[in-house]
Amino acid sequence: MYTTSVNDYLRQHIRTVPDWPAPGVQFRDITPLLQNPQVFRILIDAFVHRYMSPEMRPDVVAGLDARGFILGSVIAYELNVGFVPIRKKGKLPFTTVEETYELEYGSATVELHTDAVKPGDKVLLIDDLIATGGTMMAGKKLIEKLGATVMEGAAIVDLPELGGSKLLRDTGKLPLFTLVDFAGH
Repeated sequence: MYTTSVNDYLRQHIRTVPDWPAPGVQFRDITPLLQNPQVFRILIDAFVHRYMSPEMRPDVVAGLDARGFILGSVIAYELNVGFVPIRKKGKLPFTTVEETYELEYGSATVELHTDAVKPGDKVLLIDDLIATGGTMMAGKKLIEKLGATVMEGAAIVDLPELGGSKLLRDTGKLPLFTLVDFAGH
């Protein structure tokens, strides 16, 4: 019997690595969530149960490079829907659409195969965490370029102090679902 919520249980299995990759950064490492089979199942079930209901069920799950692949492919499998990867530029072999977004120092580009989604598809966009929101916003724009709709963005961790979740909700008009919030921690 659990005495804590699923969210608190998952939080206990996220490792904080101080000063990585740079001094002052508190890196939220999700790998312990994946290493323990019971914890991994609880994590995946938290997402799957949300998206099983007919009104929340996506046609496709899109995972953002690269940790979004880990979650997205398993969730798609459990929901019996397709999975599509959104990759860093130059990693996909077929015809792609691309979207460039700003990082703290410079910019990055992500790509999606042109046949990954169809017009009218409802897409669940997933990543491991939301920091500045740039990657998820770029993923949303890619999916929309192909005529599909991002029904929701999902992640394990939200880092609200970095402003990404607010940006995505307010500017990007993207509903978000996250399991663990590290505000003020």
